[in-house]
Formats: sequence, structure tokens, C-alpha cells
Amino acid sequence: MSSAKTKCLDGDACQVRVIHLDRVERARRETVSEKELNWLSSIYKVLGDPSRLKIVMALRNVEMCVCDLAAFLGLTESAISHQLRRFKDLALVKSRREGQVIYYSLDDEHVAELLNIGLAHVTE
Repeated sequence: MSSAKTKCLDGDACQVRVIHLDRVERARRETVSEKELNWLSSIYKVLGDPSRLKIVMALRNVEMCVCDLAAFLGLTESAISHQLRRFKDLALVKSRREGQVIYYSLDDEHVAELLNIGLAHVTE
């Protein structure tokens, strides 16, 4: 079905109801799997909490240990460790051991990009 000309009122609803099948089919072709959608949703849920977001933002440019993050955020080391496990499960952070100290950093550049794009959006 080709698209019919519609007139919308204040962007809420169109006066003419028409389904643009070509657009619906394109959306279906470009959709992601349920598994990917659930994973992405979990990432956004984790990042939706200000305290957790502060942890991830702190790791954008420098790796830090649990003690560093606890001091920076004023939270307990236990609370930080709990959140870091969640981040690791979602592949948002990675760790490396140096002697008895474990340092955390963002898992890859995609995580930093995600944060930077969000930050750019809210500051424009």
C-alpha cells in the first residue's frame, strides 16, 4: 500500500488512518532478536540509576579499584562490588588484577560511546 497523504493535529494523531505497509515491513526487517532487545533493555535499566551511572562515568577515562570508587562516590566497598558484578555480567566493565588489587575499566569503546552520546544529548 502506498502512503496516503495525512494531516496531523499537533503531532498527536492523524486525521486519516492509514498503514504504510512498506514502512511496517522495513521495521520488521530491521528489528533485533528478543535476546538482543532484552540485553539492551537490561543495560539501560542498569544505567538508569544515578549511582550506578556515576560508577560507569567515573570509569570512562581512568581505571579504578573498588576502594577508589567507594571513596569517589561515598558508598561502601560492598555496594560498589555488588554493582561492578552487575556491570561485568552485562559486559559494561572489565577487570584486571595487579598483585592483590583489581582494577576496573569500561569493557570497550562502545560503552564509552554510549555514555558520551547520552551526555552530548542532555547537554545540547
